[in-house]
Amino acid sequence: MIDIGPEILTLIMLGGIIVGVLTGYPVAFAIGAITLILGFLLTGDAIFGLVYSRTFSLVRNFPLLAIPLFVFMGTMLERSGISDKMYDAFFLWLSGVRGGLAIVTVLIGTILAACVGIIGASVTMLSLTALPAMIKRGYSKSLASGTVCAAGTLGILIPPSVMLVVYGPMANLSVGKLFMAAFMPGFLLSALYCAYIAIRCFLQPELAPAVPIQERRNVPLMKKTTMLLRSLLPPVVLIMAVLGSIFLGIAPPTEAAAVGAIAATIMTIVYRKFNLRILKEVSADTVKITAMIMLIGGLAFAFVGVFLGQGCGEVVEGFILNAPFGRWGSFSMVMFIIFILGFFIDWTGIIFIIIPIVTPLAASLGFDPLWYAMMICVMFQTGFLTPPFAPAIFFLRGSAPKELGVTMGDIIRGVFPFVGLIVICLLLCTIFPQIILWLPNKMIQ
Repeated sequence: MIDIGPEILTLIMLGGIIVGVLTGYPVAFAIGAITLILGFLLTGDAIFGLVYSRTFSLVRNFPLLAIPLFVFMGTMLERSGISDKMYDAFFLWLSGVRGGLAIVTVLIGTILAACVGIIGASVTMLSLTALPAMIKRGYSKSLASGTVCAAGTLGILIPPSVMLVVYGPMANLSVGKLFMAAFMPGFLLSALYCAYIAIRCFLQPELAPAVPIQERRNVPLMKKTTMLLRSLLPPVVLIMAVLGSIFLGIAPPTEAAAVGAIAATIMTIVYRKFNLRILKEVSADTVKITAMIMLIGGLAFAFVGVFLGQGCGEVVEGFILNAPFGRWGSFSMVMFIIFILGFFIDWTGIIFIIIPIVTPLAASLGFDPLWYAMMICVMFQTGFLTPPFAPAIFFLRGSAPKELGVTMGDIIRGVFPFVGLIVICLLLCTIFPQIILWLPNKMIQ
């Protein structure tokens, strides 16, 4: 066994993960290698018992059982055709407005976020439905691409979000309260996106022209209203079944996730998209995504055990608490760390590694734990849009029809204004903390 000071060990362990990820290895392999190699050098054979015990305790965590259920619900809804019907209905209402199709994309992304909870599914659906409609009607490729990426990532924040299911146990917070706390920031982000699109398209109308009148069907108001209500009814029923039961105290998130999985399957059957092939694909995707999360979680949980056991947690805590400008300086340091890590590491790795370390600082700094947690969750939104990691960008790049000619440069230019809007959302939630705390305080216990 070797003896390394906690300061040096902190740099080696955290820096090693980033180096491992940048060399192209999956984050789970990078975390696992560092944990096993350094753990063995520092503690000997005890590391194997630590990995086993902490991985087993994570897998047995009951709230995490909601992960495969919410993943199943989201992947099943991806195949139901729900986005196509909503897009057709919203198109009739807003296509005649400059930037209207981009606003429609944000609205559909917001609704999908409250049904799907997986950004891969949301971004893919919007890439196939909304992106071609915008670009073929003269929209700027960067604006259209940025809108799809930003709208698609709302699913990781607005409940039912798999991210919040994972975050709760790691921060020792109620998943139900996290769900309720995420609604208002998520809707605020959606409103900021819509306002940005409307203002920019008013100032630069060439970016997003109104759809020519000859392309708009002359549909009576009553029929348009009926189409809109019919397209919204299934997702509203699903949202109420899942989130309404949590808010009213009828069921915890795990049982509510089971209800959502059944409701999504029924919805797919009603839309006549269900068959045995779809069921096999959805089940396989559910197993893959859940296994990935659990693999990262188990190895990261063991990593945290070594990290804290060797005194590295105190090093990070001292570094943050000694930041200038008091508690707000320390809080800004935490947010900056999350922001920088989002450039390189998936949200699962950040939650399993960093959240157990920085969560205790909320009490030390005098912040409400729920507000503190939700601010970090909103900051996670930037990680999906900021290269080189930026999963939303790569989901769009991979699923966008080739004939549209969307380049990586178009997408990157398009997402940066939306990163700025996320920062504005964080500032508003800092000035008005009740944006986050009001709805959880109304929950029926």
